[in-house]
Formats: sequence, C-alpha cells, structure tokens
Amino acid sequence: MNDRPAIDWVQEHRNAAAREAALAVVLAPPPDSLQTVSYTSAGKTLVIGSPDLALRCADQLCGVLPVTVLLTGPAAQPASPAYQALHCSEIELSGWLGAFDARWRDAGRGVLRREGRFDLVLDLSPAPLIGSHQKPHGYFAPGAGDADIAAAIDSLAQMIGEFDKPKYFRYKDRLCAHSRNGQAGCSACIDICSASAIASAGDLVRVNPYLCAGCGACTTVCPTGALAYAYPGAPYTGDRLRAVLASYAREGGLDPVILFHGAGQGSSVVSMLDANSEGQPYGLPARVIPLELHHMAATGIDVWLSAIAYGASGISVLVTDEEAPQYADALEDQMGMAQEILSALGYAGVHFQLVRAATPAGLGQALANAPAGVAPRQAATFHLAQEKRNALDMALDHLFRHATLQPVHVPLPPRSPFGAIAVDKASCTLCMSCVGACPSSALMDSDAAPQLRFVEKNCVQCGLCANTCPEDAIALVPRMSFADTWNKAVVLNETEPFCCIRCNKPFGTLLMIQSMLGKLAQHSAFQGNLDRIRMCGDCRVIDMMQSNLAGDGGKTAGRVA
Repeated sequence: MNDRPAIDWVQEHRNAAAREAALAVVLAPPPDSLQTVSYTSAGKTLVIGSPDLALRCADQLCGVLPVTVLLTGPAAQPASPAYQALHCSEIELSGWLGAFDARWRDAGRGVLRREGRFDLVLDLSPAPLIGSHQKPHGYFAPGAGDADIAAAIDSLAQMIGEFDKPKYFRYKDRLCAHSRNGQAGCSACIDICSASAIASAGDLVRVNPYLCAGCGACTTVCPTGALAYAYPGAPYTGDRLRAVLASYAREGGLDPVILFHGAGQGSSVVSMLDANSEGQPYGLPARVIPLELHHMAATGIDVWLSAIAYGASGISVLVTDEEAPQYADALEDQMGMAQEILSALGYAGVHFQLVRAATPAGLGQALANAPAGVAPRQAATFHLAQEKRNALDMALDHLFRHATLQPVHVPLPPRSPFGAIAVDKASCTLCMSCVGACPSSALMDSDAAPQLRFVEKNCVQCGLCANTCPEDAIALVPRMSFADTWNKAVVLNETEPFCCIRCNKPFGTLLMIQSMLGKLAQHSAFQGNLDRIRMCGDCRVIDMMQSNLAGDGGKTAGRVA
C-alpha cells in the first residue's frame, strides 16, 4: 500500500504515459562540427609515493610501461633494476596526458634540482600533488585503497597511443568582460573552473583545452556568452526541451518538471530510482522527466527560463558527490535570480530546485517536493539561440507577454549579470573613460554632443566602468528591465562643449574643464597660467612657446597671435 496522500492516481497514470511518450522523442544530433583535442602517449609513467607502496606498484607496471619512481622516503628494500627509482622531496607536478612536467629535489645528490616529462602519472601521495577537483587525463591519484589502486594500474596499462576528446567550448574574445586597461572586471569562469583550465591573459582569458573536462560551468556563469558550451550547443538542448515538453502536453500530462542530471553518477542514481519506483513511497514522480547532460552544470538561466516558456512547471538539477561544490553554489545563485524574475511577473509557485543527492533514496525524497510553479498559458515555439543573451531575450519576451504582472523593473541580487548603472552627474566630468572600458557597448558617447549614453540590454554588470571611472561616479544597479527603453540608447549625462579660448575649437566639456581647473590650479605647470587649461593642446603649446620667446614669465597667456 502506498501512503502518499492526496494523489490523483488517474492523472498520475496519465502523467506516466505522457512521460514515456516524451522520452521516446529522439532528435537527430547536430552536425558534427566540434573541434577535437588530441593527446599522444608513449606510456612513459611516473610513480610517486612512499617506498613500499610505490615500488610495489612499479613492479606491476614495469612489464607493460616504462616507469620512473620518485620515492618520498627511505626504502626498506632496493628497487628493481627494471626501472629508475629516485629518493626525492619537494615534488611539483603539472600538465596532462602526454605532457606532464615534474620537478623535484634529488635527495641522492644533495639539493640538486631535477625535472622530467612524462605521459602518465600514478600519484600515491597522501594528498594529491594536483589539487584541482577535476584531475587531468592521464593522472591517477587513487588513494590508499587496494581496489582503487588496482583499477588505476589497469587503466594506466591501456593508455598508450593517440586519444581525442571534444573541445567542449567556444570562446569569442570580443564579448569577454574579463579586464580592460589593467582594471579587473569579470572572473566568473576562472573562479568556477574545477579543472584549473582557465587563467587570466591580460584583458582576456585563456582556456587550456587539454585540461578542460567539459563541465560547461564556465559557460553557465559567463555573463556575456563569450564562453559558450558546444557539447552540444544550447540550440540542440532547446530543441530537445521543446519537443519533449510538447509531446508530454499532447498526451495529457500536467505540471512537467525537467530533471537535469550528469552522465556519470547522476544517470546511475536516476536509473536506480526509476527502476525501483513501483510501490515505493518516494519513487520517481510521473511528472518528472529526466534529461541527461554531459555534465549537470552545462545549463543555466537561459536554458531554464526557455524551458519554463516551453511549458515546464519547474526545473530540478541533480548534484551528486562527483561534482565540485562551487558548481552547486553557482547554480543556486542563478536559480535565485530566475525565480525572482518569474515571481515578479506573477508566475506563482516555486520553479527551481537544486537536489543534492548521492543515492536513489535521497533523490526520491527530494523529488517528492519537486517544483510545481505556474507556466505561461501558451507554450513558446521559438528556437533557442546560440548567443546566450539573445536566447534570454526570447525567453523573457515570451514570459513577459503572457505574465499576469508586467513590472517595468525587477530588482536582482548583487552579482547578477543584468542591470543598469547610476551616474552621479555632479561628479561625472564626461571624460568617457567608462566608454573605453565597457566590453559590451552598453556605454557610448555621441558624435553630435558631449553625452554619455547607455543601452541597458547590453550591460552585463561586470563593473569595469565603475572600476575605471576616475571620479567614482558610477554605481551598478542589478535588475531586469522590461521598459520600452531597455534596448534603446538613453542619455545618462550631458553638458555643453567647451571651446578653446584661442581658436574657438571644441576640445572638451564644460564639466571636464571645471574639474581640471579645480585640480590643477596649484600645479607648477599652470601657476599663473590657468588660461592654458582652457586651451586645446595645440594652442597651449603655441602659448607656451610665445611666452618663452617673449621672456615675460607667461604674461602673454591668452593673447591671440
């Protein structure tokens, strides 16, 4: 007997049939246009660890692979002549399959520093020498368990030859908001990467495709879409969602929830829960539709809000023990932001759920409270765009048009990638430093007049404008705008042009000249010659030369030649 109360079993069976039909929908994968990354391994293996354990493993490997051993302590017995064993300390390790670089102090030769390159690494250290959550291909740190060590040795023996993997991402540097002119902007991708594959490279970032494990978290948190997931891209995921939800609705299913999960432990947990749901108090609810991704962090607010627009009542994302903890934090932030938008538009109920579970029982208990939010009365039919901001535009437009509430602005939490800026007009001199720093063309000047203009649609709240402003006149205002001016250039500040007092050519703004007069009045170059600040660069030079020729200490300043 099932003790779950208040269940409409007729609708439950209808939902189950609708889910079966939805999961039967098969879409042809997108054309294979992915670039690949190639590794080459000759099997040259480095074993690192305490003598007893490291030598035992080296003995097993040396008949299959060329082995070098770095021993981190004195050995009770000599090493086999089949491989080189070195007593060492201060080991450093970096790299990936076919290209690991190791450096160490050779205890056998005093403090001599040595180094070598290896294809594979078996790290038996108490704490892994490569500390990233996602380890590079070819690196094994199995711990002290005999079964795990045996599995690592078996895997190492198979890793000779050439190997390809997808290049999981696409990077458009023109969209990157990482830095400008030495000012820090967005570092979301660097902060979240669990493989240490992303690093700063001046104004841009550099992604190491050999270290990238394809989780897609960097693309999920990227505010601009400079980093886009390609395994597969968002358009294919959108097509799957639209087809699955349309099929579910046609078969009479109600309140569908999309359960995103990864392809590893996540798939195993979902499959075990589904297989044992019959008669269980916490099985897989019939309205929950599992959708496998290469990694659970590969989708974010653009895909989720599109799914709601297509008719989903909610989105659940399964986080297991395999995933890095920062992924869950980032997804929770995005869920909070998306829920703020939907609630402000009048879509009642909870629409998002982050499920932290490593067992079928834990997942089943969480899904008993799966989201059941209100979806639009009419399901959207748009195709999800590859560009992240364009995809969001389409989803938000549909949600707004069918909303019961239509606010002009929805306040969002700090660090949200949408919003406006507030300019202190009394402090702003219209120097346009912020325009030069803006990576997304949200801030612009004007050819016709001294104006600072702003297009809110383009703003990603990276903070480069505020960090660059010499007057500290800019503050970020995180929000989602549905105003008519959202996609139009609005004037944030303007002033009169200032014309040179010698040649009458406009060369600055009234606010800028007033600011310079206040700041440079005591500067040695302008003492007694403040009128030079009111001159353009050419006239200032001419005035200084005339003053020097006349030998009058600058008394000719301001005269017209």
